Amino acid sequence: MKKWAIILSSILLTGFLAGCGSDSASGDEAEPLSEEKLLIGVTAGPHEQIVEKVKEVAAEDGLELELKVFTDYVLPNTSLAEGDLDVNSYQHEPFLNQFNEDHNTDLVKVGKTILNPMAVYSDEFGSIEDLPNGAKIGLPNDPTNGSRALFILEEAGLIKLIEDKRETATIYDLEENPKEFEFIELDAAQIPKQLSELDAAAINTNFALEAGLNPKEDSILLESSNSPYVNYLVVRAENENDPVLEKLRNAYQSEEVKKFIEEEFQGSVLPSWEE
Repeated sequence: MKKWAIILSSILLTGFLAGCGSDSASGDEAEPLSEEKLLIGVTAGPHEQIVEKVKEVAAEDGLELELKVFTDYVLPNTSLAEGDLDVNSYQHEPFLNQFNEDHNTDLVKVGKTILNPMAVYSDEFGSIEDLPNGAKIGLPNDPTNGSRALFILEEAGLIKLIEDKRETATIYDLEENPKEFEFIELDAAQIPKQLSELDAAAINTNFALEAGLNPKEDSILLESSNSPYVNYLVVRAENENDPVLEKLRNAYQSEEVKKFIEEEFQGSVLPSWEE
């Protein structure tokens, strides 16, 4: 009797382990994206507005887009990595690379979208040259946009960054700060609300537009048009070659969407897919 019990236990254990192996193997297979509907994450503001237009164009090709709108820069990527989104549209490559490194994720870019030129604004001063010694300047507190803001200030000749730190520069990587500016790091979404308490601040375009600020007309310093901070459509690596993404790219990079961007934003947001 004891012998049969041992044999039975062995059979059950073998079956359990085989079942576990089967589940694991199936879990390694990439889940293809739907060819008829995609859930796309966007940040509020220009990205949301533009993808609403993309949605109209995509529908003509039989692709339905459902938007999920976020008000921060982290959740659209964590939601995508966790499978709660199919794709997102809101970020440039330096931010994506830093996110993947920090969170051990494997998200990839699959198509250019727009450039949101970052700009510096001031309620008190009419030009960047008017900023006094010791001026308080607000910067986004996320690493990539903070570096981007410092790079813009360096291009304008206001500061000098340590050469080998330029791409990942923080406020502690200044080689020269002749006017002894005081840099204050703040949540990017909150900077427009605190602009009146600062001498100047670098603000991302989507948050600037939400606050009624036009980068082209209201800023005292505008990011140059040859910026490397172009935005992309982003997916999980396993879905990089899904055929449905071609439909999405074609809809986004269409003449209809380009015309909408140019008319709606009047140069404060730029189509970036044409070389």
